[in-house]
Amino acid sequence: MALNPILQKAAWMDHDFIRPYIFVRPENRITYPGQKHSLDWFTSEPVIKNPLHLDQAEFAEQIYFLEGNAFGPSNMAIPRWVFYDCAVVPGIVAGYACRTDKLPPAIKKIMRTDENCEWTPLSLFIIIPTIHKGEWVAHNLCSVNSLLPKNDQLYGIGFLSKAFGLWYANVEQCTGMTQWGSPAIKLHANYGHMEVIGAYAPVHTHAQTLTYRVTIDTLCWERFFQRETDFGFLENYEVTTLTIDPKNEKSMVELQKRIENEEGPFFLSAAEVAAKKIDDTLTVYREKKRYF
Repeated sequence: MALNPILQKAAWMDHDFIRPYIFVRPENRITYPGQKHSLDWFTSEPVIKNPLHLDQAEFAEQIYFLEGNAFGPSNMAIPRWVFYDCAVVPGIVAGYACRTDKLPPAIKKIMRTDENCEWTPLSLFIIIPTIHKGEWVAHNLCSVNSLLPKNDQLYGIGFLSKAFGLWYANVEQCTGMTQWGSPAIKLHANYGHMEVIGAYAPVHTHAQTLTYRVTIDTLCWERFFQRETDFGFLENYEVTTLTIDPKNEKSMVELQKRIENEEGPFFLSAAEVAAKKIDDTLTVYREKKRYF
């Protein structure tokens, strides 16, 4: 398989023993996957697994193991009933998996494995449909990279797992949540222009949570892998006097009040997010007014 030049850094995608997977009830399978977004990144046939079948329980346990080790230290691991009630039954779990007998030693060392299972998950991305037509909620994303030393990591697997899920499900608009000051913002800001629809969330376990929305734009995906700046962002958005300081809750509350007063919509620049440290102050942008 000849890879798109954009993905040459992710050489692991060229291995036939690593494939995308879909962990989904038959009723939730997408009838025509990958039809919304023109992209030649995902040519491998996905491994389809039914989470309601007993013979897939071990695959689920491996997902739990991966997710628990990735998010447990921050007290954000998903309770089993939440994974079942809020992810598996209404939505889709996607990611990449490796044939168990082909697992690299470094991954086999840190992952829960079972030689009787043909596939071992390497990542997971949970996406759940909403009442709002075309909009899905990105609930969780993690990969083995968070557990591996840099030299053993699979380049871009986290970003590509989310990209695959969005592509597969023909998602037009994606809403998600992450915490201010989290490295995850650097990844999530690259699936489309990131609108801040919530800057402070006291109803969340972690009040200092960013709720964002993006209209899916695969050109942003390509720029991410090519490390190209989206110069078009500054053609469409302008700087406001507002900023977000991940160390200052007052700045979050102030932006939240502006959102509630319908002074937005407000956006973050992916280029700025990428260039700054995770605890640096971020500029808030709004759409430029058009006079024609």
